[in-house]
Amino acid sequence: MSLSRITVTAVRNLHPVTLSPSSRINILHGANGSGKTSVLEAIHLLGLARSFRSTRLQPVIHYEQPACTIFGQVQLAEGGSSNLGISRDRQGELQIRIDGQNARSAAQLADLLPLQLINPDSFRLLEGAPKIRRQFLDWGVFHVEHRFLGAWQRLQKALRQRNSWLRHGTLDGASQAAWDRELCSASEEIDTYRRAYIQALKPVFERTLAELLELQGLTLSYYRGWDKDRELSEVLATSLLRDQQLGHTQAGPQRADLRLRLAGHNAAEILSRGQQKLVVCALRIAQGHLVNEAKRGQCIYLVDDLPSELDEQHRQALCRLLEDLRCQVFITCVDHELLREGWQTDTPVAMFHVEHGRITQTQDHRE
Repeated sequence: MSLSRITVTAVRNLHPVTLSPSSRINILHGANGSGKTSVLEAIHLLGLARSFRSTRLQPVIHYEQPACTIFGQVQLAEGGSSNLGISRDRQGELQIRIDGQNARSAAQLADLLPLQLINPDSFRLLEGAPKIRRQFLDWGVFHVEHRFLGAWQRLQKALRQRNSWLRHGTLDGASQAAWDRELCSASEEIDTYRRAYIQALKPVFERTLAELLELQGLTLSYYRGWDKDRELSEVLATSLLRDQQLGHTQAGPQRADLRLRLAGHNAAEILSRGQQKLVVCALRIAQGHLVNEAKRGQCIYLVDDLPSELDEQHRQALCRLLEDLRCQVFITCVDHELLREGWQTDTPVAMFHVEHGRITQTQDHRE
């Protein structure tokens, strides 16, 4: 699976452009501020209906335009193609089209176009709040376990009902008990899917990390969001008074976390920024392998400023791992000479120069 055609209109400072990228390696090079990252942002919008750079829409849409639009043609692994389109206006209205039909939700885009992002903020996966790690975990589970989305939606509905009752006391005893049962049922199902996923991810992550970095003693573990030795129903019952005081449910899969530790300490407190970047790269590349196994399609990797904080040895090791995935990769850099060489001779590589929002293809891909 790969994007064979991308049309971008009114995304930040980019001039309207249609690109025909390589199905494998695509390198976007140019000075800082030229618009390279905006290309990755446009692809991210197409796949997830949101930006990775801003929670606000206003900066994403070109200041002279009422809306931004991105179209993409996806070559499917089983043959054939699918056409995707997304438009967002300044009022926040979102329109998604898949093969000429209005899509119900962004989850349909995410299913068709699995994206992995590696950028200078990637260290937040280690240093940031548990929510960021839950999103990472659930992205992987969503793509390998088709029943996950339904269970997650049930959990969200049950949580909203229980939290509303905790704040306002508007449910009778029978209704409260029914929603607690639904919450526990969905939670157990989600926990089962997450544990199975982590069990599959860990050995792939360890092998991938070993290709990038010698780091003895790094451990990856999963905290499910409540005591591993107690049923959630028991935990909810014993913490009810505290939940009522706080106005929300403290225990459950909405509090789950991934923990990376080194020598008994939080790994983020010990590792250098470059080491953190390599650990996060290993996690995201390992996810790509699992998605490739579960689906015939493959991830698309968006790698912003790949050379940043990496020496030549680690830069080449990361490129080799990305190449070995045999998927489509979009990489940005300032100096393209750092990434021009080192690819296998049979790997299609396309190069694009970005300057003041204009994109010019400087090297055709070999397909």
